[in-house]
Amino acid sequence: MDVETFEWLLTANGQRLLVQAAHSYADHPGDPVAAASSLRSVGGADAERSAAALTQVQLRVRAVPKLGEDALRMYFTPDGLEQATRTRVAEHRAARLVAADVGTVIDLGCGIGGDLVAFSRAGLTAAGVDLDPVRVAVARANLGALGLPGAVQVADLTEVDASGFGATFADPARRSGRGRVFDVEGWTPPWSFVAGLLRGRSVVKVAPGIPHTLVPGDVEAEWVSDHGEVKEAALWSSYLATCRRRATVIGSGGLATLTEEDDPYDGQSRPVRDVGAYLYEPDGAVIRAGLVTAVAAGVQGGLLDPHIAYVTSDMGFRSPFARAYSIIEELPYREKQLKAALRARRIGALTIKKRGVEISPETLRQRLALRGETSATLVLTRRAGTGIALLVEPSVN
Repeated sequence: MDVETFEWLLTANGQRLLVQAAHSYADHPGDPVAAASSLRSVGGADAERSAAALTQVQLRVRAVPKLGEDALRMYFTPDGLEQATRTRVAEHRAARLVAADVGTVIDLGCGIGGDLVAFSRAGLTAAGVDLDPVRVAVARANLGALGLPGAVQVADLTEVDASGFGATFADPARRSGRGRVFDVEGWTPPWSFVAGLLRGRSVVKVAPGIPHTLVPGDVEAEWVSDHGEVKEAALWSSYLATCRRRATVIGSGGLATLTEEDDPYDGQSRPVRDVGAYLYEPDGAVIRAGLVTAVAAGVQGGLLDPHIAYVTSDMGFRSPFARAYSIIEELPYREKQLKAALRARRIGALTIKKRGVEISPETLRQRLALRGETSATLVLTRRAGTGIALLVEPSVN
């Protein structure tokens, strides 16, 4: 889709075509060919405009889980939607900038404007730049569609003077035409540019797998998960940082955050103990942030193994930072004896969770060939370096 076609979609005729495209999409669910044929027969637009309208409808539907109901009024490009930040994550970032009293923010490489929307809605004066004219047009249209102020223009982000803004936000592109880029100097913009940003008042969104060793010593690294899925890491420069490492967990109950200040074992030996009554599986953001021992302290427990992110305790707690399981019993770890034990308990449906052991849950499940009417969860891991098998059930405590 080029800029001319997109801007036509914003006209009265284009908006009518979008409505018709939504009806065609709904009338032919799962059949894009039939939907396109139906739209061309009633829409009165050429094939290119019809295809653009139908693509927008498809992208809007796909965007709802990520961006909520706003997505049904917004505009997208396929790659722009893929790179866009989830709404709740973007809102959290915007709230932190408001709390830091920055007032104004510029989004370098704003894409389709997902973060711009969050900044503007939070009350920040927001501006964005992007090198792609289509993305700029889409971002501008999204602000307008949601009734939000903000300025967007085409520019090379590496040449923008951001000194007049209270804070700078950047989300380097980490994919190319050949797939994901793992070399940080292959990002757009590259790490050398990002490092320069982090010497000022800035926050940079990066991949969750960023090595701790890459993060400058005065920068806060925050890992964020949304409903159990680690979505990103954000690097907060020294002017905005409030700690060194943070895990932020967003769930149905709201938002919770954990830092190294909550970890009495930070920089010390890791607490290891034998199996207790409960097993805790820390959230991925907690693991990425290296704060598993903070969870152990919070549940008055310890680790089964110093190198594995499972926590055990004699106490049952609800925690936003870990999923809790009651340990029913320890079963034999060897496959033959394990199979006999599971069959004796008439377990037919088995969820297998594993950490720190070289086992394929799918392959093991096939070899066990279980039969029975009971379902269960099995955890395969190590205790002080030795493999163990734990039969568990989700805890309601």
